[in-house]
Amino acid sequence: MRITRHFDTDPKQPLALTVGNFDGVHRGHQGMLARLVEAAEDLNLVPAVMTFDPHPREFFAPASAPPRLSSLRSKLRLFATYGVHTTVIARFDARLASLEATAFIEDILERRLNTRWILVGDDFRFGKGRVGDLALLRAHAKTFTVEEMHTIEVEGERVSSTAVREALARGELAHAAKLLGRPYAIAGRVAHGDRLGRNLGFPTANLPLRHKPALSGVFAVRVHGLESVTPRTGVASLGVRPTVKHDGRPLLETFLFDFDENIYGRRISVEFVHKLRDEERYDTVDALTRQIRVDADQARDYFAKSA
Repeated sequence: MRITRHFDTDPKQPLALTVGNFDGVHRGHQGMLARLVEAAEDLNLVPAVMTFDPHPREFFAPASAPPRLSSLRSKLRLFATYGVHTTVIARFDARLASLEATAFIEDILERRLNTRWILVGDDFRFGKGRVGDLALLRAHAKTFTVEEMHTIEVEGERVSSTAVREALARGELAHAAKLLGRPYAIAGRVAHGDRLGRNLGFPTANLPLRHKPALSGVFAVRVHGLESVTPRTGVASLGVRPTVKHDGRPLLETFLFDFDENIYGRRISVEFVHKLRDEERYDTVDALTRQIRVDADQARDYFAKSA
């Protein structure tokens, strides 16, 4: 997949384009990508996605922005999986935020991206003050046609990134997986920690998180990306570790069952299968250790019963 950050695409290859944040690349997004690829094939165009980084709400109100469901890297990997040929990563900054809606159409979509067909959701908004909508897009389009993507529902519920976040926050992992079309997972590169887990008898693979996670607590997990094709099972803690830390930085710590190899620097994906409990603060490290042992036993029991 070709990736560009400067609205620079091959002018000889006109685009079939869809635009959005695509946070989580849930089943609604997947429906859009499938329609994009289908239309591109029918019209002999290049299937392309424009997405934004950071999320516009992170730019305007970072303190109240919603948790990210997927990193940019994970999102790009999913785009490629669903057949996208080109991804335009638009940096959302003051310049882009102040761009008038008509200028976005004429300068970005038509002149720079050579768009010939575009697919957007029924709630699509763009341009300064979010004044641009589907009607304005259709009224000003000169070089491309516009198609509207209607809402996709799962069991009567509208699929959206907000619905996925709410399910994850409630610990309803099975429901979140239905909306996503796959189990929720966090990917990253294993980093060195303070070795507290190893000292307690539970060495962990640590994934530092750059953004606020969409869920927290202790979970039974499967880990992908190790040498074995079969994922490893384990127990993971996702949170700010209130018993031993006070800086409030989130960390994903995973204790892999029956595994003791050096995987520092390895890129892994931690798939959340079942929530065991919320994160808690303990008065002593000994109390924390006893609870970790209980958590590990419960996770093992979960996987044994679901095998």
